Amino acid sequence: MGETNSIATGSGDKDPDGKGAQVPPAVGRLEEQIAWYDARSQQNQRWCKRLKVSQIVTAAAIPVAAGAAVPAWLVDGGGALIVVLGGLQQLQQYQQNWSTYRSTCERLKHEKFLFAALAGPYAAVPRPEALLAERVEGLVSPGTCGMGLKPRGDRRRGRAAMSSTHRALAVVSEAREDRRGRASPALT
Repeated sequence: MGETNSIATGSGDKDPDGKGAQVPPAVGRLEEQIAWYDARSQQNQRWCKRLKVSQIVTAAAIPVAAGAAVPAWLVDGGGALIVVLGGLQQLQQYQQNWSTYRSTCERLKHEKFLFAALAGPYAAVPRPEALLAERVEGLVSPGTCGMGLKPRGDRRRGRAAMSSTHRALAVVSEAREDRRGRASPALT
């Protein structure tokens, strides 16, 4: 097996060594999938962080606003915003998608380098491109994305998000009571 296996590094159809050979379809598919999973991972990471930072900033602003004699509707709106942001995070699953897409992207990159070096499962097979196609499709097919990944603690994460939402509502409630002149149970 003295031949070398070259992988396209760009999105062109030609072999990167400039000899004009066509890139095998499996390699083209691999490159497309790496780019797709990388972009989706970054997109989900950005949304996850935006929502989380918005929740933190809003939660920190509620007690400050309550102490500064801001209208009650504004403090209540801050609490509602935290609930909505938490709901969006749970509904869209940005953090889980970010992790799953990143993991799948890294697995695809791993396959790319094994294939390029004709190492691992590609070392002793007569048709490495066919094996690459099978392995890539196994990683990206619906239902197997991030194969081997098991969502851990989904219920605990749900409870944690729920309890943070309840905590935000409690802060709003306490701020209301403070404004009415009653002692807040958390402060006594």
